[in-house]
Amino acid sequence: MKLFRITAASLALTLAVTGMPAMAGNTQYHDEETPAAYAMVADAVIARPMLLAATAVGFGVYLVTLPFAWGSGSASKTWKALVVEPGEATFVRCLGCSKPGYGKANDQ
Repeated sequence: MKLFRITAASLALTLAVTGMPAMAGNTQYHDEETPAAYAMVADAVIARPMLLAATAVGFGVYLVTLPFAWGSGSASKTWKALVVEPGEATFVRCLGCSKPGYGKANDQ
């Protein structure tokens, strides 16, 4: 019985100690999203023009589907999905960031 207790205590201690680095890695005391220069360049040259086109195409699709969206009562949801979300990603998101918002890189 004493051997079982020693083995169980050793196993529990080993598991507790090996879990500490994983828990310590979750704490973040710095800015989560500080984009690199190459991310900013790629965002400005590739992503923003594509998102601008997606916003324009989304607006066109919204106009075409508007009668159906009115009929189902989902015109505001359709507007948000097809126009507002691509527009926020195009115009509100900081250059190189992945979350939209003015200076809200850490906000959830």
